[in-house]
Amino acid sequence: MSPLTFAVLAEGRFGLVGSKTAASAIRYMPERVTAVLDSEHAGGTAAEVLGFGAGIPVVANLEEALVGAVPPDALLIGVAPQGGALPDAWRPVLRAAIEGGLEVWSGLHSFLAEDPELAGLAEARGVRLVDLRRSPPGLPVATGRGAGVDALRVLTVGTDCNVGKMTTGLELRSELGRRGVGTSFAPTGQTGILLEGWGVAVDAVVADFVAGAAESLVLAGAGAEGARVPVPGGWREEPVPGASGAEVVLVEGQGSLLHPGYSGVTLGLLHGSMPQAMVLCWVPSRRTIYGGRYDWVEIPPLDVVVRLYEEAAGWIRPPEAPRVVAVSAATYDLGEEEARRAIGEARERTGLPVTDPVRFGSAPLADAVVAALDARSGAPAGS
Repeated sequence: MSPLTFAVLAEGRFGLVGSKTAASAIRYMPERVTAVLDSEHAGGTAAEVLGFGAGIPVVANLEEALVGAVPPDALLIGVAPQGGALPDAWRPVLRAAIEGGLEVWSGLHSFLAEDPELAGLAEARGVRLVDLRRSPPGLPVATGRGAGVDALRVLTVGTDCNVGKMTTGLELRSELGRRGVGTSFAPTGQTGILLEGWGVAVDAVVADFVAGAAESLVLAGAGAEGARVPVPGGWREEPVPGASGAEVVLVEGQGSLLHPGYSGVTLGLLHGSMPQAMVLCWVPSRRTIYGGRYDWVEIPPLDVVVRLYEEAAGWIRPPEAPRVVAVSAATYDLGEEEARRAIGEARERTGLPVTDPVRFGSAPLADAVVAALDARSGAPAGS
């Protein structure tokens, strides 16, 4: 059975930052995206807005997407507004999609399957509503089981939210794979789950179970004996492809310890995944916390943020406190000379490898992870 194809709803927000789910789907599975719905950029292509996605048209409405060269199988909501509620303005599009026989995939906190109008219509038309953020039942309270897996546990952390933690993990996995290092990626957000087909959106988990969700992800990503694989709304018994031979488990980070709104989920991930190494993600041009409401929170210098994460991770494992081993910079809004200057300054300040993995390649990040793996095992990674 061929993978589903998607028309992606990004009305009024299409861009690298405003529609992360849309942008990531186009970057990492372009063959499955048939069109983007955004009246502001209609008539152009995704590449003209994002810098990638050549050949993917941007259309004004769903009707244009349905009569395109490749009709979609499903509508994907490509924007995650703050708070995750379903905007009323989107309802007509979702109704039209369902009435047209399309599945609707959503990463909102408002579950479509619990919406009486949309759920009733979907049942009548015989189509699925897929809520990517729906947690599986029976998530555990963390007990530290993640520390028992053989694979090196690496967590992406951030100076802020929306700084490229998922992108860093995916780019790093690709580079490690090219080097023959068995690596799995454990998704913790709706976009990663869309791309990978498994995971837990930890920002939708009851607080007591966030660390337990992270622990479950580590066990599944490492192919631990008896580990169940979490998927939206349930569990599956089939293992994660490649998990049994994984030397590294890359856990996708969320939020930031510095973010007044999202620090709780960050700490839960930090203590639940029990990382042995961290990669700090950072937007050089950003001086205060993202979101428009947090300009009163300044982002400290990178070396200070490194210490904060190492201290917080070490609270529960003082003898082997994990270290930040590299810095990943998102320089999409800087010119090349300015980006290279920012990376150089960060390297001097932290003494760590620094790169923009999308713009300049992820080799320095992979070097740092391989060094951490070799130091732990005493044998070259990939051997």
